[in-house]
Amino acid sequence: MTVTIYDVAREAGVSMATVSRVVNNNPNVKPQTRKKVFEAIERLGYRPNAVARGLASKKTTTVGVVIPDISNAIFAEVARGIEDIANMYHYNIILCNADKRKEKEIRVINTLLEKQVDGLLFMGGAVTDEHLQAFKTANVPIVLCATTDENGLIPSVDIDHEAAAFDAVQALINEGHTRISMISGTLQDPANGFARFQGYKRALETAGITYDEDLVRIGNYRYESGTEAMKYFLGLENRPTAVFAATDEMAIGAIHSIQDSGLKVPQDMSVISVDNSRMASMVRPQLTAVAQPMYDIGAVSMRLLTKLMKKENVDHAKVVLPHEIVKRQSVSAK
Repeated sequence: MTVTIYDVAREAGVSMATVSRVVNNNPNVKPQTRKKVFEAIERLGYRPNAVARGLASKKTTTVGVVIPDISNAIFAEVARGIEDIANMYHYNIILCNADKRKEKEIRVINTLLEKQVDGLLFMGGAVTDEHLQAFKTANVPIVLCATTDENGLIPSVDIDHEAAAFDAVQALINEGHTRISMISGTLQDPANGFARFQGYKRALETAGITYDEDLVRIGNYRYESGTEAMKYFLGLENRPTAVFAATDEMAIGAIHSIQDSGLKVPQDMSVISVDNSRMASMVRPQLTAVAQPMYDIGAVSMRLLTKLMKKENVDHAKVVLPHEIVKRQSVSAK
């Protein structure tokens, strides 16, 4: 039979209210009484009913996390930062994969809200009008993690993607490259894909290099789109001497296409990306990349959410974390 709070109270010789105070770490319990209750809990194997506690306190101590692609190492690192801080503040995580599909993201958001989570973290991807409408129905705090909404209405933690792309392309220009191609993410994502594309264009403009649309291919952030885009660039009569890829995966796909064609990186073509995932140091040559502080993005997002859930003072609801270039072996002078 299931052991109840009534059984523990009877075993310990105290009231059910006292057992409840002990279970919920209420300080207004004498040490000797607390010890008796914990001994009774251990003898009986009592496990508090989280649902019942949530109904009583109107808090479930759970946070919903919507992740766009659970197979992507970048988002896994963000999730690790989220969970570490959640554990620190005694919150449990419900992690939901949305497969980079807007319809599924909306469905998952609504499901998590129905489950009475205390807060919601939406990770990565474009924030559309449909997302904003779903967020409006929530009566719990929401933080955008590794993305932002176009108008900055929702608290968020991210990097400056436009500046990160600018710095990556500037690094290539500083090495003497002027014919620089880009493997971009979707331009329908204003916070990420379009922002990095704008950074690429601004770097060219700043250096007085004419933008050439033939040197841009749109990928889907994954390895295969990097290989296909690079095959196209290699087929150009006047091919580029360097490529900026919007993600490590696409950059690695590009490197493999270059190598499969008999050319070498960086001797024949330099490659740089944004992300700096673990894969960047696994590929050969090792990939020079603009590093996103993915763990920190997750950790700071969760900390911001805890403040909002506890109604603490928040100095900055829109947090922009710094990025940096990690130089390895995939970029050389022209």
